Amino acid sequence: MEIKNLQKLVHKWIKDHGIRYFNVLTNTILLSEEVGEVSRIIARNYGEQSYNKYSKKEDLGEELADVLFVLLCLANQTGIDLEKSFNKKLKKKKIRDHERHHNNEKLK
Repeated sequence: MEIKNLQKLVHKWIKDHGIRYFNVLTNTILLSEEVGEVSRIIARNYGEQSYNKYSKKEDLGEELADVLFVLLCLANQTGIDLEKSFNKKLKKKKIRDHERHHNNEKLK
């Protein structure tokens, strides 16, 4: 699915179920919270931390989807065409980082 269609889907969900967007500040804080949840799962599943006996194993994919949802909300409410911005950034990174990564001994 294209990013612009994801943005439309999120906007429709907000209108049908969420009543309205939370304000930009609230959504920015929620984005930080969701990224923290992703970090916690990664630290326990791929890092050196472990789950305690009271915690349930969480779904990384679901938490990444939460991050994407809030990110799409922020793009919608600030008038950002995220697909256009992403493609622009990808073009810039392709030019800027191509030689850098090919010449990085740590990546060989």
